Amino acid sequence: MGGLIKSSIARKVAMALSGLFLVFFLLQHFTINFTSIFSEDIFNELSHFMGTNPLVQFVLQPVLIFGVVFHFVMGFILEIKNRNARAVKYAKYNGGANASWMSRNMIYSGLVVLAFLGLHFYDFWVPEMVHKYVDFAPEDPTRYYTELLHRFESPVRTGVYILSFVFLALHLWHGFASSFQSVGFNNKYSVGATKFAKAFSIVIPLGFIIVAIALHFTH
Repeated sequence: MGGLIKSSIARKVAMALSGLFLVFFLLQHFTINFTSIFSEDIFNELSHFMGTNPLVQFVLQPVLIFGVVFHFVMGFILEIKNRNARAVKYAKYNGGANASWMSRNMIYSGLVVLAFLGLHFYDFWVPEMVHKYVDFAPEDPTRYYTELLHRFESPVRTGVYILSFVFLALHLWHGFASSFQSVGFNNKYSVGATKFAKAFSIVIPLGFIIVAIALHFTH
């Protein structure tokens, strides 16, 4: 960890690898959630498996939580290091000349995404932990869809989720594509990888928005 903090290249690589890991989880999470708009039974089955499988609960879930924390902590470290590295202050700085608006404001979109994750944990993960390990309630394999539907009953809560997915798209637009460069993926396939990353950053958040709207109007 000390080496990561001291080495600029290592920090960027660690940031990129943790981001790619979270992108993989995001795709898996979206796949399960998307089933809720066309099959209540399939969504319940998948959610029940994820919620009761020991490998998922006691291995993958802690790894995921660590990955989220690590990614955002590393992002803050990179932002602080980059700001401190600007030893010469300019009277006027045209940041858009060499970098896109999104690349210059990743920390802000990241903060919004982090706040959204806090809300998401409050809505789903905390009640799940209380259900299992505080109330010791009997397991009901059919409860997941109803709980998900209830979260999107409020138009305000649904709007917050939609806005959060927009910021997620903005964060992914630069972050996902740049992660390939950070890990040294620079060959004849890099153009295709960048196009895929850009498409992913639009399609997946848009898919989450469609799910949120569909569940809201299901009421």
